[in-house]
Amino acid sequence: MKPADLLRLFALSAIWGASFLFFRMAVPALGVAWFAELRVSIAAVAMLAYVHLSGARLDFRTHWRAYLLMGVLNTALPWSLYAYGALHLGAGTMSILNALTPFFSAVCAALWLGEPFTPRKSAGLALGIVGVALVVGLGPIAPTPDALLGVAACIAATLCYGVSATCLKRMGSSAPPISLSTATLLVASIAIAPFLPAPPPAEAFSTGVVIAVLGVSFLCSALAFVLFFRLIADLGPTRTLTISFLIPVFGVLWGAVFLGEPIGPGTIAGGLTVLAATVLVIRR
Repeated sequence: MKPADLLRLFALSAIWGASFLFFRMAVPALGVAWFAELRVSIAAVAMLAYVHLSGARLDFRTHWRAYLLMGVLNTALPWSLYAYGALHLGAGTMSILNALTPFFSAVCAALWLGEPFTPRKSAGLALGIVGVALVVGLGPIAPTPDALLGVAACIAATLCYGVSATCLKRMGSSAPPISLSTATLLVASIAIAPFLPAPPPAEAFSTGVVIAVLGVSFLCSALAFVLFFRLIADLGPTRTLTISFLIPVFGVLWGAVFLGEPIGPGTIAGGLTVLAATVLVIRR
């Protein structure tokens, strides 16, 4: 791996790990729907500018099915679910649960793409359940009904990622990555708009909230897409998946440094168990 690719890999992991920090900073003030809408709409504007400068084309008529799938199932729904989880969970806990994404991708591929589900993958499935139980039962969160709903929302978000990625692969879409990511954000902003409540009051937009919204939009959405697709081109999808093992490290770190979230033995044990389960499932 070239030093530049390694630097991009760590940068992307740090950026996506920070997204959970931004969730915790802004969602309680803005609410779930408005935070999700601001994130996708601001990121969509940034990506449209990038598309215009690069000369790419969206071509909705040809790729509308892929855009609709990714906009709703891969963006609008999971980002809203994570926003709900941020009402009740810490940034570190959410980042650990996010590590289940390639886990569910492998499970969905086995169910719908005919990829073999070996005994090793079955062991990974069982181990993943144990890891989530450790994070919830021994982590820094009290297992209240609200917290459990937050955990369920985050797990459902990772399932959305797995299902959407599998469906896109089965669909055989030929949309260019930059066009796909831009159209995905546009569709997501349209999909969330009908569910928006009354706008939050002006005093909700404190300096910290504004920084969080701009950070999650420009850094964790627009810039992250550019870095991600560059890594896909340079390293391929399999090696790029290693970000799934680095994101929880940064998510827990940012939560501890900026929000004072405790890092207890349950967080460490559950996080390592979830990562071990993911390795068992995705390792060839």
